[in-house]
Amino acid sequence: MNLRITNCNNFFKIKGSLNRDTLATFQAEFEHIFERFSSLTISIEDVESMDRYGVEAIAALHKEALARQKSMAIIGLGSKDLYDHFKSQVAA
Repeated sequence: MNLRITNCNNFFKIKGSLNRDTLATFQAEFEHIFERFSSLTISIEDVESMDRYGVEAIAALHKEALARQKSMAIIGLGSKDLYDHFKSQVAA
C-alpha cells in the first residue's frame, strides 16, 4: 500500500505502509518541518506496516527534534518495532 500523509497545522496523520519504497515520500514531507513548527505530533494509528527503514526515519526525525530543542509526539497504536526501538533507547 502507498503512504499517505495528511496534516492540519502541526498534526500529521500517516496512513499506509512506511517502508523502503515509501521512504522518499516521508522524508520529503518532513524535510524542513522544524523550520515551520516548534512542536510536532505524528499519528501512526493508520500505519499498516513499517519496516526498519520506516523505524529509522521516524527515529531520525525524533533525533532532529531533540537536537533542535523542538517538541515531537508520536501517538497511536502503530508498529511494535517502533515502540521497541524507542523503548530500547530509553533503557540505554
